[in-house]
Amino acid sequence: MPYSLVLNLLPLSSISPNYLQGRHLHALFLTLVSAVDSDLGDYLHHSHADKAFTVSPLQVHPAHSNPGKRGGSQHLQWEHSKPIPAGTPCWWRISLLDDSLFGKLAQLWLNLNPNLSWHLGSADLQISSIQGTPQLNSPWANACSYAQLYEEASEKDKVFSFIFATPTAFRQGKYDNALPAPESVFNSLRKRWNKYSEIEIPELSLESTFPSYFDVRTEMIADSRSKLIGCVGEVSYRLLGKAEPLQVKQMNTLANFALYCGVGRKTTMGLGITRRIQN
Repeated sequence: MPYSLVLNLLPLSSISPNYLQGRHLHALFLTLVSAVDSDLGDYLHHSHADKAFTVSPLQVHPAHSNPGKRGGSQHLQWEHSKPIPAGTPCWWRISLLDDSLFGKLAQLWLNLNPNLSWHLGSADLQISSIQGTPQLNSPWANACSYAQLYEEASEKDKVFSFIFATPTAFRQGKYDNALPAPESVFNSLRKRWNKYSEIEIPELSLESTFPSYFDVRTEMIADSRSKLIGCVGEVSYRLLGKAEPLQVKQMNTLANFALYCGVGRKTTMGLGITRRIQN
């Protein structure tokens, strides 16, 4: 069962932009895991396989953020040019793609101690609350079984609209491709769906699926180790002509699954954070 959880955080000291990069947030998640299961934390740290979680960049609540070219409720902030001051309410989305990982972390969720602090670089953070259901001001929290995702997927809706909320890129041979072609998006979703669900979706015929709307741009994200060019923005894909209801259902299933697994590269580092939006 996939979970998309929003953690509300309060920094007890200023957070430097250097510690707001994806690898530090990845490390924070592993610290949370290790606090309840050190062996699992070590396994996730050393594993090179596709991992059953994603993390978003750290977000400042809108009332405390500075609007800019990346403003708006749809996109997330993936770069910070200034430190986040102590006492600034923040939120952070993590998603879990299998029940065993959620079960291991249940002790953390159920015994949340607001007085316990966690380290993000040189800063200390407190977890004030965790949301697991949709909120009016937070569309990133939800939970749904794989069976329910599949059963409730439409057999008629042939338009699939996504918001790429952080830079998204796809591996193509030895290089990265920032263009969100239908094959790249749906094959990325299908690969993760088949890995973690028990309802296999076979290879999809996508030659009749075309972008019907797109408003995307490229963005470069860099840290001390690497640079990556990805796309952010909105894209709608339309399945043209006649299509079997089964394929339509499978594509709708994958589109709805995007909230939990993201698409493309480095979703455990805050990239490729994606969700379906209304047409």
